[in-house]
Amino acid sequence: MSNIALSQDEQTIVAQSTPAGAGALALIRLSGIDAISIADKFIQLPSKKKLDSLDSHTVHYGKIIDQHGKVIDQVMAILLKAPKTFTGQNTIEISCHNNPFIIEAIIEQALAHGARVAQQGEFSKRAVLNDKIDLIQAEAIKEVIHAQSKYVLQQSLAQLEGSFSHWIADIEKNLLHCIALSEASFEFIDEEMDFGKQIQPRIEKIIADIEESQKTFDIQQQIREGLRIALIGSVNAGKSSLFNAILNKNRAIVTNIAGTTRDSIEAGVYRNNFHVTFVDTAGLRETDNVIEQHGIDRSLQEAQQADIILLVADSSQELSSQEQTVYQQLHDRYSTKIITVTTKADLKTSNTPKNALFEDSIKTSSTTKVNLNLLEQAIDSKIAQLVATLESPFLLNKRQFNLLTTLKQQLTTVASTMGSGIDFELLSFHLKEALEDVSELSGKTITQDSMDAIFKEFCIGK
Repeated sequence: MSNIALSQDEQTIVAQSTPAGAGALALIRLSGIDAISIADKFIQLPSKKKLDSLDSHTVHYGKIIDQHGKVIDQVMAILLKAPKTFTGQNTIEISCHNNPFIIEAIIEQALAHGARVAQQGEFSKRAVLNDKIDLIQAEAIKEVIHAQSKYVLQQSLAQLEGSFSHWIADIEKNLLHCIALSEASFEFIDEEMDFGKQIQPRIEKIIADIEESQKTFDIQQQIREGLRIALIGSVNAGKSSLFNAILNKNRAIVTNIAGTTRDSIEAGVYRNNFHVTFVDTAGLRETDNVIEQHGIDRSLQEAQQADIILLVADSSQELSSQEQTVYQQLHDRYSTKIITVTTKADLKTSNTPKNALFEDSIKTSSTTKVNLNLLEQAIDSKIAQLVATLESPFLLNKRQFNLLTTLKQQLTTVASTMGSGIDFELLSFHLKEALEDVSELSGKTITQDSMDAIFKEFCIGK
């Protein structure tokens, strides 16, 4: 190991890269200048050769030996020498048996021989610092790991491959060209060359592209976090039974007592490659019960937050005037995301409530499962309508969205100065400020605090 003091980002770090829990194997990663020499101190190969003497990008069977010569585990060691590694540094990845005592013992050996425990996201951070990936691609790695729908996964994988980074690079190239033109105007001040006419369409194109990328940001966020489907309706309308029937499990308490559900109950499922959370809410009615009123307030809040609302009514009962008013208010406010549903279609007294809202409702029975397939088709159709609106070419996170907003504002200021009597020196200044925003997006120029804040959201070992 080198006696020269290493910087924080050169020190050898170690962490478990696979999640804790049941499984056959676990992966432990070491990365840093001394990663291979540290591993050589506790990994013993049958040939007695040192990993440092072997070719890079090779896999070796060996044993983990403690300081007393005792075998901790039999492992496979993946040898990756700099610079062709994820972090750009020497890296050893140890595949061991997934026992927490074994994992802890291996990490302890690495620490005893000079490594330190990795911070959250530190491997990915080093990949950015060593120009193996940019910051946008690093953020895409986190999205790939945590994607809750196939759409988010596909978009994240595309951004990991560089789709968004290439788009940002094109903006940077155009801005540099505009800066070059604006500064050329200083040199050719007496020439009859209209540099403004060459710059303006480029700026307007960048602004239009940014607006296109931001267009469906809110819906993207909803899909990233998982869609919410709220069952909203009056007391004892059969919401909990319908909730259980959809999920095919008894998550909500079902009785004949009105107002049994006094707070929201949630359950998540995957539907057509999307993560969906169904929410069973408290029944809507006037009440003096403080706890029940809190549940009703939560129901109205869920209606506002939901991506899809199942507006539920009991087909065996006529709607009171109060119920009709509440249902109409909900429909007027949220009509585009509502599916009307009537329950208890198996009862002899069942009938469509005399209300125009429910004339075309899906008539279901949670007991006999009648028309549940039609309800599921309607839900899938609503999800498809939401996805169809996702015209943005990229999946933005809040950091990227905010920086693009700042960039757009800068360029809008630039565009407003274009015209007769343009001050090219001022124009060049604003263009350079815009270029700084682009550089922060990709991570070329970003403060240490901002970098640390981003990678603290990553898991340890990534």
